Amino acid sequence: MKKFEKKNDLPIMDPSDGLVLFHPHIPKSTNDAIAEVLKTRWIGQGPKVEQFEALFLKEFSISGSAIATGSGTDALHLSYLLSNLKEDDEVLAPVFTCTATNIPLLYLKANIKFVDVNPNTLNICIKDLKRKISEKTKAIVCVHYGGLPCDMAEIGELAKKFNIPVIEDAAHAVGAKYKNQFIGNISEYTMFSFQAIKHITTGDGGMLIAKNQDQEAMAKRLRWFGIERKQKQLGIWDNDITEVGYKYTMTDISAAMGIEALKEFDQIISLRRSLYRRYVQNLKDFSGVKIVDDFSPDKQHACWLFTILVERRGDLQQKLRNLKIESGQTHFRNDRYTVFKDSDDYPNMNLIDDNYLILPLHTKMNIEHVDLICDQIKQGW
Repeated sequence: MKKFEKKNDLPIMDPSDGLVLFHPHIPKSTNDAIAEVLKTRWIGQGPKVEQFEALFLKEFSISGSAIATGSGTDALHLSYLLSNLKEDDEVLAPVFTCTATNIPLLYLKANIKFVDVNPNTLNICIKDLKRKISEKTKAIVCVHYGGLPCDMAEIGELAKKFNIPVIEDAAHAVGAKYKNQFIGNISEYTMFSFQAIKHITTGDGGMLIAKNQDQEAMAKRLRWFGIERKQKQLGIWDNDITEVGYKYTMTDISAAMGIEALKEFDQIISLRRSLYRRYVQNLKDFSGVKIVDDFSPDKQHACWLFTILVERRGDLQQKLRNLKIESGQTHFRNDRYTVFKDSDDYPNMNLIDDNYLILPLHTKMNIEHVDLICDQIKQGW
């Protein structure tokens, strides 16, 4: 492979060393930001967390409350609690997602009814959703796979008809838009993830956006053992605890990382979108590949993943691996995990289960890397 020179100040990875599937994005300013936090008396949850919450709302023009958490899973569990889901309540949720979407529903002993995928997007299938929703359904959970928004108008219409909340798992979708609205502005609850390899990272972390600001106080109590934190910090020790709370707080160290990453978000998303577009340009007319995207004008992709459908996936993966190019399957169908005790059939999932493949996309890449990968794919496998 040829050596790659640095161009236009873009971060460059030499493919002779291997092209990895993911790579964390850590701004250069992060070390100094963390060092400043370590000089203070606040290294756990403190003022930086509140600052990060406020900046996140501002960056994505979100109207609602932001509750920073120790992980995206924490934020999802909080959203399920705020939705008042209880034991045996039926929840419609995607069969294809990270298990973190659905595991917190097991904490509540809810009855998960999985919904098949749309094979064109790997998002939740609206047709199957309509078929499975009923008067028993207490909530709809959807995931914006890879950063491509779900069909939120149809999901919202169904939820309104049955008077139930929608919880968006937007772990992949920071910066995505649906009908010119940033994800985070649409449904009752939206979760974002700042896990190590997401668009922005706090090492690990998450953010819950609650549309109803009246629930902010409750969410923040649940985040910290059920304790009214501000009252306790005033030295008032006779406060009662009326709810079972959790240790779901973000630290100021993590928040400092998030704040620095937000400063570079426009650059991050711009690079990711340029790489995604290049993949599309290279592969859209290649008969051996189907790109997972519906290219809807209503949707602005956040470009966390670039996913294709191919025959003989294992052979292509092996070819790329021999060239030191990573590829893989980041998420798997949840119905086959024993913990979910599911025995239904999912024909769309069955159709694409052996075919979906994720290609490298991150801020250590440039256009030439995408061209190299696509050239190898188009040579066959």
